[in-house]
Amino acid sequence: MVKKDFFHRRDMHFFLDDIDKITKYVLENQKEEAKKIIKIADDICNQVFLFNLRWDMERTYEPVQFQNKIDWLYMPKDDPEWIYALNRHRYWICLGQAYALTKNEKYTKTFIYQLCDWINNVKLEDNKSQLAWRTIEAGLRCEYWLKAFFYFKDSEYLTDEVCNKFYQSMIQHAEYLMEVYDSFRLMSNWGVLQNHGLFMVGVMLPKSERTKQYIETSLSRLAEEIQIQVYRDGTHWEQSPMYHNEVTHCYLDVLFLAKKNNIHIPAIIWEKTKDMCYVNLYWKKPNHCQVMQGDSDDTDIRDILSKGAYLYKDPILKFGGYKRLNFDCVWDLGYMAIAEYDDLKIQEPKEKSKALDDSGNYYMRSEWTEEANFLHFHCGTLGAGHGHADQLHIDLFVNGEDILVDGGRYTYVNKPERYLFKNSTAHNTIVVDDVSFTICKDSWECSKLSQPVKQQFIIREKYEFVQGGHLGYYDLSTGSIFINRKVIYIKPDIYILVDEFYTGTKHKYNQYFHFNDKGKLLCNDQIEYKSSRNYVEMIFATENVKKEIIDSKISRHYNLIENNKAIKTTIYGKGFQSVITVLSTSSIQNVEKLWVKKVPVRSTFKGITFLDSMIEAITIQKGSRKYTIVVAHQEYASPTDMFEADGCIGFGNVVVFDRGKGENKIGEVLLW
Repeated sequence: MVKKDFFHRRDMHFFLDDIDKITKYVLENQKEEAKKIIKIADDICNQVFLFNLRWDMERTYEPVQFQNKIDWLYMPKDDPEWIYALNRHRYWICLGQAYALTKNEKYTKTFIYQLCDWINNVKLEDNKSQLAWRTIEAGLRCEYWLKAFFYFKDSEYLTDEVCNKFYQSMIQHAEYLMEVYDSFRLMSNWGVLQNHGLFMVGVMLPKSERTKQYIETSLSRLAEEIQIQVYRDGTHWEQSPMYHNEVTHCYLDVLFLAKKNNIHIPAIIWEKTKDMCYVNLYWKKPNHCQVMQGDSDDTDIRDILSKGAYLYKDPILKFGGYKRLNFDCVWDLGYMAIAEYDDLKIQEPKEKSKALDDSGNYYMRSEWTEEANFLHFHCGTLGAGHGHADQLHIDLFVNGEDILVDGGRYTYVNKPERYLFKNSTAHNTIVVDDVSFTICKDSWECSKLSQPVKQQFIIREKYEFVQGGHLGYYDLSTGSIFINRKVIYIKPDIYILVDEFYTGTKHKYNQYFHFNDKGKLLCNDQIEYKSSRNYVEMIFATENVKKEIIDSKISRHYNLIENNKAIKTTIYGKGFQSVITVLSTSSIQNVEKLWVKKVPVRSTFKGITFLDSMIEAITIQKGSRKYTIVVAHQEYASPTDMFEADGCIGFGNVVVFDRGKGENKIGEVLLW
């Protein structure tokens, strides 16, 4: 195969439409990003490898340099992910972009040398090379090689001989991916990444009957994969935004290439890819980063939303993306896309809060600004190997800052640090008798899972409500427990957690609340978190709750670990128990203190005071606002009854009275 067969074909349209115009735009509008990419490319020329691009799945923080030949199977420490990253060759795209930006042939020469060296030394049939030839790496290489290769089309150093070597290796990759496919890959993100690469080979190599089969096979598999892997609510089933977005990226690539080359795509791919983009819109924190749920990093996801907005011509998706295409989007979508995206209108979503019922993820948002309050509650499936023991976990983001955080992932190596971040104690949830409700067997498999009990999500003008439970403790030898968590949101800045423990036996209960490391955490009669942006109070309305500050860890990116602090509470009890926790958030410039009082609940018909195990109430005040909240733990109206709490009369299982507005009868019923 000679060079002209690759680059002088009218029947093929790739991502890049006009390299010179894209280069001019980038140098005029995105200078800092261009400098960063050139720096990475210079390092690659010097055989210095540091994997720190936005979507590098496993980032590194210590550069590794090869003084002589590159050892493609070298593992610096105990983590094979370094080998995987080295052999994916995403960094070759940086070489191509640096060449486009500078016209310096050293980048071409480095690309050709490393490409040929890898092909000559990392053989599919060599057992020693197996770590470089997992199907996920082979699929990713198809994308990264092809994208990198087309940057160098005008270089005299990209000879017919090099092009043929490249072509033969791409064919080998495609044949390998055609052959190796099974039920694991049907269910896993691996299958999508693999077949996305196979599709790209089918489209980008010179046409033949075999490349046609690559396209047909990959699309058939991709249609089945998106059907089984993506829930009706648009969430990828592995419960990790990081891998949700790797999959979304692949499908967006496929749709974009197919559209440019007039290839028919199954309708289910068009429909579900859009659903996946919308999931990103709703679970995106106000700072535009994904939550660190499961095996996820603190990554800005606006590029994914921008690509989705452009592809679907969707002004709501553009609202969640960049106002103008960023560096990565311009190279992937082409020069013509710049003006088309600029012309696309922006529309704010009608919904602020969202229930993703199939995956069990619920989002409460005060407004669509970067200063908004945002809470995530999880009550859903584990999500296979990338899922964590995070049933009933909450994340809280306020006024441009994380407050309550997920610890992240840190490593995939089967060692204590893996479990430190996967276990239930690493999440903002409840643990009973020092036993995790989900038990890890190794880095990927669990010996015990926890069945979620998904329930209601209610949105009203002034309030929102969600509750969920799980069966992770039904099999305790000391007595079964059903745990339920209610979250009551009084907009825009007050949250009430009601944790309920249904059992007939005696147990110890621990709540965990992991705080951001950017502020100071204080533990006295109440909990206080203070930072340069926020003042947060946490008050427990329940008696005999022991509170303490403990050391914790947070990993915002793979291989990065930092210290933070957490609150651990302890309560003992026999039979039904509950803990009511009230959180209030304020800007540090405008602090309003919170007042909370537990109040008795009486029967208006019987004249009795209900037991706390049946129904409880609190009255809270913040500034000029005052509310009474009544929560029933079980049915209480027999034969006919109403409650009275602090002068408020009503009926229902969760009821809020706006006392500041003079409301003391009926109230707002959030749960009947």
